[in-house]
Amino acid sequence: TGAIGLYNLGQTCCLNSLLQVFLMNIHFTGILRRITVPPCAVQRRSNVPYQMLLLLERMQCGKRKAVRPIELACCLSAHRVELFVQHDAAQLFLHLWNLMKKQMKKLELVEELSDLYTICIQEHLACQNCSFEIKNNSSMLTLPLPVLDSNSHRLKTLEDCVQYFFHPEELTDQNMCFCQQCGRKTPFLQSMKLVHLPQTLTIHLKRFCFEKSSYMHKLSHYLPFPQDLDFNGVLTENQCQADDNEKATWQYGLFAVVAHSGSTSCGHYCAYIQSLTECKWYCFNDSEVCQVSWDDVKCTYGHSNLHW
Repeated sequence: TGAIGLYNLGQTCCLNSLLQVFLMNIHFTGILRRITVPPCAVQRRSNVPYQMLLLLERMQCGKRKAVRPIELACCLSAHRVELFVQHDAAQLFLHLWNLMKKQMKKLELVEELSDLYTICIQEHLACQNCSFEIKNNSSMLTLPLPVLDSNSHRLKTLEDCVQYFFHPEELTDQNMCFCQQCGRKTPFLQSMKLVHLPQTLTIHLKRFCFEKSSYMHKLSHYLPFPQDLDFNGVLTENQCQADDNEKATWQYGLFAVVAHSGSTSCGHYCAYIQSLTECKWYCFNDSEVCQVSWDDVKCTYGHSNLHW
Protein backbone atom coordinates (compact mmCIF):
# COMPACT_ATOMS: atom_id res chain seq x y z
CA THR A 1 0.00 0.00 0.00
CA GLY A 2 3.03 2.31 -0.14
CA ALA A 3 5.18 3.93 2.53
CA ILE A 4 3.32 4.56 5.81
CA GLY A 5 4.07 7.28 8.36
CA LEU A 6 4.02 7.20 12.17
CA TYR A 7 2.09 9.78 14.17
CA ASN A 8 4.09 11.83 16.66
CA LEU A 9 2.90 10.98 20.18
CA GLY A 10 4.73 13.96 21.70
CA GLN A 11 8.44 14.51 20.96
CA THR A 12 8.69 11.02 19.43
CA CYS A 13 10.17 12.14 16.09
CA CYS A 14 13.52 10.51 16.96
CA LEU A 15 11.85 7.20 17.83
CA ASN A 16 9.67 7.36 14.70
CA SER A 17 12.69 7.99 12.45
CA LEU A 18 14.63 5.05 13.91
CA LEU A 19 11.62 2.71 13.70
CA GLN A 20 11.22 3.57 10.02
CA VAL A 21 14.91 2.78 9.38
CA PHE A 22 14.58 -0.60 11.12
CA LEU A 23 11.30 -1.55 9.45
CA MET A 24 12.34 -0.45 5.94
CA ASN A 25 15.38 -2.75 6.16
CA ILE A 26 14.21 -6.02 4.58
CA HIS A 27 17.15 -7.88 6.18
CA PHE A 28 15.99 -6.77 9.63
CA THR A 29 12.31 -7.55 9.01
CA GLY A 30 13.35 -10.99 7.74
CA ILE A 31 14.71 -11.64 11.25
CA LEU A 32 11.74 -9.99 12.96
CA ARG A 33 9.20 -12.21 11.19
CA ARG A 34 10.81 -15.36 12.65
CA ILE A 35 10.71 -14.44 16.35
CA THR A 36 9.03 -16.63 18.94
CA VAL A 37 5.66 -15.13 19.93
CA PRO A 38 5.43 -14.81 23.75
CA PRO A 39 2.80 -17.23 25.17
CA CYS A 40 0.76 -14.84 27.36
CA ALA A 41 -0.68 -11.35 26.93
CA VAL A 42 1.46 -9.77 29.68
CA GLN A 43 4.68 -11.01 28.06
CA ARG A 44 3.52 -9.89 24.62
CA ARG A 45 2.86 -6.35 25.87
CA SER A 46 6.41 -6.08 27.27
CA ASN A 47 8.24 -7.76 24.39
CA VAL A 48 9.90 -5.16 22.12
CA PRO A 49 10.52 -7.42 19.06
CA TYR A 50 6.92 -8.65 19.16
CA GLN A 51 5.51 -5.12 19.45
CA MET A 52 7.71 -4.03 16.53
CA LEU A 53 6.36 -6.95 14.51
CA LEU A 54 2.77 -5.92 15.30
CA LEU A 55 3.56 -2.35 14.26
CA LEU A 56 5.09 -3.58 10.99
CA GLU A 57 1.96 -5.60 10.23
CA ARG A 58 -0.30 -2.64 11.00
CA MET A 59 1.77 -0.45 8.69
CA GLN A 60 1.68 -3.00 5.88
CA CYS A 61 -1.98 -3.96 6.19
CA GLY A 62 -3.51 -0.56 6.87
CA LYS A 63 -4.85 1.80 4.23
CA ARG A 64 -4.25 4.98 6.21
CA LYS A 65 -1.35 7.35 5.58
CA ALA A 66 0.02 6.80 9.11
CA VAL A 67 -0.45 4.70 12.26
CA ARG A 68 0.06 5.45 15.97
CA PRO A 69 2.84 3.39 17.62
CA ILE A 70 1.13 3.61 21.01
CA GLU A 71 1.52 -0.04 22.08
CA LEU A 72 5.22 -0.07 21.19
CA ALA A 73 5.77 3.26 22.97
CA CYS A 74 4.11 1.87 26.14
CA CYS A 75 6.27 -1.24 25.86
CA LEU A 76 9.44 0.85 25.60
CA SER A 77 8.32 3.02 28.51
CA ALA A 78 8.05 -0.13 30.65
CA HIS A 79 11.74 -0.76 29.80
CA ARG A 80 12.75 2.72 31.00
CA VAL A 81 12.84 4.39 27.60
CA GLU A 82 11.57 7.86 28.44
CA LEU A 83 8.72 9.24 26.35
CA PHE A 84 7.86 12.90 25.65
CA VAL A 85 11.52 13.95 25.89
CA GLN A 86 14.16 14.71 23.27
CA HIS A 87 16.49 11.80 22.53
CA ASP A 88 19.85 11.50 20.83
CA ALA A 89 19.38 9.20 17.84
CA ALA A 90 22.61 7.21 18.35
CA GLN A 91 21.87 6.53 22.03
CA LEU A 92 18.25 5.55 21.36
CA PHE A 93 19.35 3.31 18.47
CA LEU A 94 21.71 1.45 20.83
CA HIS A 95 18.99 1.15 23.51
CA LEU A 96 16.42 -0.26 21.06
CA TRP A 97 18.90 -2.74 19.59
CA ASN A 98 19.97 -4.01 23.02
CA LEU A 99 16.33 -4.52 24.06
CA MET A 100 15.59 -6.47 20.87
CA LYS A 101 18.68 -8.63 21.20
CA LYS A 102 17.95 -9.36 24.87
CA GLN A 103 14.34 -10.40 24.22
CA MET A 104 14.83 -12.60 21.17
CA LYS A 105 14.62 -16.21 22.37
CA LYS A 106 16.07 -17.98 19.33
CA LEU A 107 19.87 -17.95 19.48
CA GLU A 108 20.20 -18.10 15.70
CA LEU A 109 18.15 -14.88 15.39
CA VAL A 110 20.33 -13.17 18.01
CA GLU A 111 23.39 -14.17 15.98
CA GLU A 112 21.79 -12.92 12.75
CA LEU A 113 20.91 -9.61 14.40
CA SER A 114 24.50 -9.23 15.60
CA ASP A 115 25.88 -10.11 12.16
CA LEU A 116 23.54 -7.57 10.59
CA TYR A 117 24.74 -4.58 12.65
CA THR A 118 27.91 -5.28 14.71
CA ILE A 119 31.27 -3.69 13.83
CA CYS A 120 34.53 -5.24 15.08
CA ILE A 121 37.58 -3.05 15.78
CA GLN A 122 41.06 -3.91 17.06
CA GLU A 123 42.47 -1.38 19.54
CA HIS A 124 46.26 -1.30 19.31
CA LEU A 125 48.72 0.25 21.82
CA ALA A 126 52.46 0.18 21.12
CA CYS A 127 55.22 1.49 23.42
CA GLN A 128 57.51 3.90 21.60
CA ASN A 129 60.54 2.89 23.72
CA CYS A 130 60.41 -0.89 23.32
CA SER A 131 58.50 -3.65 21.52
CA PHE A 132 55.68 -3.97 24.10
CA GLU A 133 52.21 -4.08 22.50
CA ILE A 134 48.61 -4.43 23.69
CA LYS A 135 45.90 -5.60 21.31
CA ASN A 136 42.20 -5.83 22.16
CA ASN A 137 39.25 -6.60 19.92
CA SER A 138 36.04 -4.74 20.67
CA SER A 139 32.62 -4.52 19.04
CA MET A 140 30.39 -1.53 18.48
CA LEU A 141 26.96 -0.90 17.00
CA THR A 142 27.76 2.42 15.34
CA LEU A 143 30.97 3.86 13.93
CA PRO A 144 31.30 7.19 15.84
CA LEU A 145 33.04 9.55 13.44
CA PRO A 146 34.36 12.96 14.56
CA VAL A 147 33.62 15.90 12.26
CA LEU A 148 36.49 17.99 13.72
CA ASP A 149 40.18 17.10 14.02
CA SER A 150 42.27 17.50 17.18
CA ASN A 151 42.87 21.19 16.30
CA SER A 152 39.10 21.79 15.93
CA HIS A 153 39.43 22.15 12.16
CA ARG A 154 36.49 20.93 10.12
CA LEU A 155 36.86 17.64 8.28
CA LYS A 156 35.61 18.18 4.74
CA THR A 157 34.03 14.86 3.71
CA LEU A 158 32.74 11.63 5.25
CA GLU A 159 35.80 9.84 3.85
CA ASP A 160 38.03 12.31 5.73
CA CYS A 161 36.12 11.50 8.94
CA VAL A 162 36.68 7.76 8.43
CA GLN A 163 40.40 8.24 7.80
CA TYR A 164 40.75 10.47 10.87
CA PHE A 165 38.98 7.93 13.11
CA PHE A 166 41.54 5.25 12.15
CA HIS A 167 44.54 7.63 12.17
CA PRO A 168 47.19 6.72 14.81
CA GLU A 169 47.53 9.07 17.79
CA GLU A 170 50.62 9.65 19.90
CA LEU A 171 50.04 9.49 23.66
CA THR A 172 52.61 11.74 25.30
CA ASP A 173 53.02 13.98 28.38
CA GLN A 174 49.98 13.51 30.67
CA ASN A 175 48.55 10.86 28.31
CA MET A 176 51.49 8.45 28.60
CA CYS A 177 50.71 4.81 29.51
CA PHE A 178 52.45 2.41 31.86
CA CYS A 179 54.66 -0.05 29.97
CA GLN A 180 55.06 -3.43 31.68
CA GLN A 181 58.31 -4.09 29.85
CA CYS A 182 59.90 -0.69 30.62
CA GLY A 183 58.44 -0.60 34.15
CA ARG A 184 57.36 3.06 33.86
CA LYS A 185 55.09 5.41 31.96
CA THR A 186 56.26 5.90 28.37
CA PRO A 187 54.94 7.45 25.15
CA PHE A 188 52.58 5.10 23.30
CA LEU A 189 51.14 5.01 19.81
CA GLN A 190 47.39 4.36 19.87
CA SER A 191 45.60 3.16 16.75
CA MET A 192 42.38 1.51 15.64
CA LYS A 193 42.32 -1.23 13.02
CA LEU A 194 39.22 -2.40 11.21
CA VAL A 195 38.53 -6.11 11.62
CA HIS A 196 34.93 -6.67 10.48
CA LEU A 197 32.08 -4.65 9.01
CA PRO A 198 28.44 -5.82 9.13
CA GLN A 199 25.85 -6.13 6.39
CA THR A 200 24.16 -2.92 7.54
CA LEU A 201 26.76 -0.37 8.65
CA THR A 202 25.55 2.46 10.89
CA ILE A 203 27.69 5.61 10.98
CA HIS A 204 27.20 8.15 13.75
CA LEU A 205 28.43 11.69 13.06
CA LYS A 206 29.52 13.33 16.33
CA ARG A 207 27.88 16.69 15.69
CA PHE A 208 27.57 17.63 19.38
CA CYS A 209 30.53 19.07 21.27
CA PHE A 210 31.33 20.82 24.56
CA GLU A 211 32.87 24.26 24.84
CA LYS A 212 35.39 25.02 27.60
CA SER A 213 32.51 26.55 29.55
CA SER A 214 30.80 23.10 29.52
CA TYR A 215 28.16 24.49 27.15
CA MET A 216 27.12 21.87 24.60
CA HIS A 217 26.38 23.02 21.07
CA LYS A 218 25.72 21.43 17.71
CA LEU A 219 28.15 21.39 14.78
CA SER A 220 25.94 22.08 11.75
CA HIS A 221 28.58 22.65 9.09
CA TYR A 222 28.43 21.18 5.59
CA LEU A 223 29.72 17.60 5.36
CA PRO A 224 29.01 15.71 2.12
CA PHE A 225 28.72 11.94 2.06
CA PRO A 226 28.65 9.66 -1.00
CA GLN A 227 25.92 7.33 -2.25
CA ASP A 228 28.51 4.54 -2.42
CA LEU A 229 31.38 3.94 0.00
CA ASP A 230 34.23 1.44 -0.41
CA PHE A 231 36.39 1.19 2.72
CA ASN A 232 39.17 -0.41 0.68
CA GLY A 233 39.61 2.89 -1.14
CA VAL A 234 39.51 4.95 2.06
CA LEU A 235 41.71 3.06 4.56
CA THR A 236 45.35 2.03 4.20
CA GLU A 237 46.69 -1.49 4.74
CA ASN A 238 47.97 -0.47 8.19
CA GLN A 239 44.44 0.56 9.22
CA CYS A 240 42.94 -2.87 8.48
CA GLN A 241 43.22 -6.20 10.26
CA ALA A 242 41.29 -8.45 7.88
CA ASP A 243 41.82 -10.91 5.05
CA ASP A 244 40.91 -10.34 1.39
CA ASN A 245 37.59 -12.22 1.69
CA GLU A 246 36.48 -9.91 4.50
CA LYS A 247 37.62 -6.79 2.65
CA ALA A 248 35.65 -7.82 -0.42
CA THR A 249 32.44 -7.16 1.57
CA TRP A 250 33.43 -3.60 2.56
CA GLN A 251 31.43 -1.91 -0.21
CA TYR A 252 28.25 -0.07 0.75
CA GLY A 253 25.37 1.76 -0.84
CA LEU A 254 23.62 4.44 1.20
CA PHE A 255 20.30 3.15 2.56
CA ALA A 256 19.11 5.74 5.09
CA VAL A 257 19.92 9.08 6.71
CA VAL A 258 18.52 10.07 10.11
CA ALA A 259 18.82 13.86 10.11
CA HIS A 260 18.41 16.40 12.89
CA SER A 261 17.51 20.06 12.47
CA GLY A 262 17.68 22.65 15.24
CA SER A 263 19.92 23.01 18.27
CA THR A 264 20.88 20.77 21.20
CA SER A 265 17.98 22.10 23.27
CA CYS A 266 15.27 22.12 20.61
CA GLY A 267 15.01 20.30 17.32
CA HIS A 268 13.36 17.74 15.08
CA TYR A 269 14.37 14.38 13.57
CA CYS A 270 13.45 13.13 10.13
CA ALA A 271 14.47 10.01 8.16
CA TYR A 272 15.37 9.77 4.48
CA ILE A 273 15.24 6.12 3.43
CA GLN A 274 15.76 4.33 0.13
CA SER A 275 13.29 1.51 -0.46
CA LEU A 276 15.34 -1.65 -1.05
CA THR A 277 12.52 -3.07 -3.19
CA GLU A 278 11.77 0.02 -5.31
CA CYS A 279 15.14 1.86 -5.20
CA LYS A 280 13.25 5.12 -4.53
CA TRP A 281 14.05 7.63 -1.78
CA TYR A 282 11.36 8.68 0.72
CA CYS A 283 11.28 11.33 3.43
CA PHE A 284 9.63 10.07 6.63
CA ASN A 285 8.61 13.13 8.64
CA ASP A 286 6.46 11.53 11.36
CA SER A 287 3.01 11.04 9.77
CA GLU A 288 4.00 12.73 6.51
CA VAL A 289 5.77 10.61 3.89
CA CYS A 290 6.75 11.75 0.41
CA GLN A 291 9.03 10.60 -2.37
CA VAL A 292 12.22 12.67 -2.72
CA SER A 293 15.29 12.94 -4.93
CA TRP A 294 18.99 12.52 -4.16
CA ASP A 295 19.28 16.33 -4.22
CA ASP A 296 16.75 16.42 -1.35
CA VAL A 297 18.83 13.89 0.61
CA LYS A 298 21.92 16.07 0.12
CA CYS A 299 20.17 18.83 2.10
CA THR A 300 20.97 16.79 5.22
CA TYR A 301 24.71 17.42 4.72
CA GLY A 302 24.47 20.16 7.32
CA HIS A 303 22.65 23.47 7.27
CA SER A 304 21.75 25.48 10.35
CA ASN A 305 18.50 26.59 8.68
CA LEU A 306 17.53 23.18 7.30
CA HIS A 307 13.84 22.81 6.44
CA TRP A 308 12.27 19.52 5.43
